[in-house]
Amino acid sequence: MSARSIARAVADERRPAPAEPDAARQFVNQWVEAEALGGKEVRAFVLILKTRGCYWADVKGCSMCGYAKDTLGRSATPDELAHQLQAAIDRYRGEPYVKVYTSGSFLDDREVDPGSRRRILGAFAGKAHRFLFETLPEFTTPEVLAPLSEVFPGEIEAALGLESANADVLSRLVNKGSPPEEYFAAGDRVRAAGMRAKAYLLLKPPYLGEGEAIADVVASVGAARAHFDSLSINPVHIQNGTVVEWLYHRRRYRPPWLWSVVESMTEGAALRGAARLVSFPTAGGLARGPHNCGRCDRRVLAAIQRASLTQEFEPLRELECGCRRNWETVRSLEPVGVEA
Repeated sequence: MSARSIARAVADERRPAPAEPDAARQFVNQWVEAEALGGKEVRAFVLILKTRGCYWADVKGCSMCGYAKDTLGRSATPDELAHQLQAAIDRYRGEPYVKVYTSGSFLDDREVDPGSRRRILGAFAGKAHRFLFETLPEFTTPEVLAPLSEVFPGEIEAALGLESANADVLSRLVNKGSPPEEYFAAGDRVRAAGMRAKAYLLLKPPYLGEGEAIADVVASVGAARAHFDSLSINPVHIQNGTVVEWLYHRRRYRPPWLWSVVESMTEGAALRGAARLVSFPTAGGLARGPHNCGRCDRRVLAAIQRASLTQEFEPLRELECGCRRNWETVRSLEPVGVEA
């Protein structure tokens, strides 16, 4: 079965039924996490709003993304978004870094209307130093970007899911709808608007072996560095209702080893130029997330986070565990995949 056939097989279960108004007034989740800002470790306020989510999930959907499960199944009204925002503000404690996600594109009017976008940024104006959101490249037009700086005087950071600088990997394995060049151009437009641009790079898309995945993400670091201020290596974790989960249940996919994250960061550090290189693995150490043998996972994850916050990568080379030899064997093997 091809990657696109599998994608069609899981697409019908991707989007929830339209939500009732009461559910639409509640955000998906909120938490505080460690981040780096101005060379210092700070606390970041993270908020996931409940919106209609990514339109691409309705068209084809990315092979590893299951965030459509956290969406409304329809567009949120300005009033519903206002209720979500107020509930979040009640939890805000002055964290200097704010990240607002929509399980899609913050700049897509179907997810967050222009008036609500301005209200959301304005709610943190004069309080937060940096405001981050995610978007697809087609929404990063000067007309959409310009009003944001009018209501938020601090740093604005737009994160784009480039995933891979290899066009074949991006279209055939990740199932993205735009080529790498459109992401590069979007990063350039964001920076031209006086904002910061961040790129997510996917470690181990389906159908790539461990060694191939490392080579792909390291090459992507080198290709993307001129267009983005920050590059985030995101190792795949198994999300519900995705192509990756379909393969995982059939023992045709294993999440990347943490050693692969370490290798990607140490090799990528030499190619990153002036861009920051970070990785904060989701579900690290769990069976459905990036993991090693279980004995060293916590220690390796802590080292990856330290390197991400400090930008000092040499200590990663000193990490050792008996399972590293197993990983070295695995990374040299060719994958046994399916037709892409």
